[in-house]
Amino acid sequence: MALNTQGILAAVTIAMYVPFLLVSLKVISKYGISRGDGWVLLLVFCLIRVLGGCLLVAAEDITPPNTSLYIGGYALEASGLSPLLLCTLGLLHSIFRTPDGFPVYQRPFRLLQILGTVALILTIVGISDEVGSSSSSDSQGNTYRRVGVILFAALYIILVGICIHLWTQIRFVMRYRKQLLKAISVALPFLAVRTLYSILSTFSSSSFSTTSTSTTSTNDLSKFNLFTGEWQIYLVMDMLMEYAIVIIYCVAGIVLPLNEDYKSPDSYQDEYAMNRPQY
Repeated sequence: MALNTQGILAAVTIAMYVPFLLVSLKVISKYGISRGDGWVLLLVFCLIRVLGGCLLVAAEDITPPNTSLYIGGYALEASGLSPLLLCTLGLLHSIFRTPDGFPVYQRPFRLLQILGTVALILTIVGISDEVGSSSSSDSQGNTYRRVGVILFAALYIILVGICIHLWTQIRFVMRYRKQLLKAISVALPFLAVRTLYSILSTFSSSSFSTTSTSTTSTNDLSKFNLFTGEWQIYLVMDMLMEYAIVIIYCVAGIVLPLNEDYKSPDSYQDEYAMNRPQY
């Protein structure tokens, strides 16, 4: 069976992320799980994209159409923003490590991780509620999804704030982590567009359905709908933005010798004052 536009984009997604799935594994092996920071979440993101693409391609290939495969594929698509944001959060957290590799500011960053996790849970619960509801417009799923995406937006704003703070303290940042901060700063505009697309897509319809269109006063946003919107917008604001971010992070993870920033606990210097242990 010939693939339609959505199926073709899903197949392209698989082809795009399988290589970076392998690259992210190499990055994790380079830094290890304990010091993996956001790299593990980069792997999770790549896995989600490959799995979601496989479900959508399978949905196109099966006759009669299997709605569950579509729902699963698009649910993974809608959930993918969470590991991407949390990956960025983890990489920013790694910049605050001490020269001996000791993590600092653990509690604030853990709270932010919880924020991203709660947003993901609300998104998944919202999708499940709408799919299982006999009347999607009367379910609370739509509210859950919208609250979830608003939390994603809030997390992104916080990430920008952390990045700006680090730039104001750049003289205290360790050598190769300065380069990592540059990479994150380059990726943030792409992440902004991707987050904006999630917001517009979520608010473009009152239900999570592969066939429904908005029946509320959101017609101006219908072109951003994940299911029925314009595929060109999805390609540019979703796929290409994500791909740019993953390329930036994978290149940074492979090229930068971040482990060389670590020193003996006895060799603290004043220039690394911001990285001294704090709880």
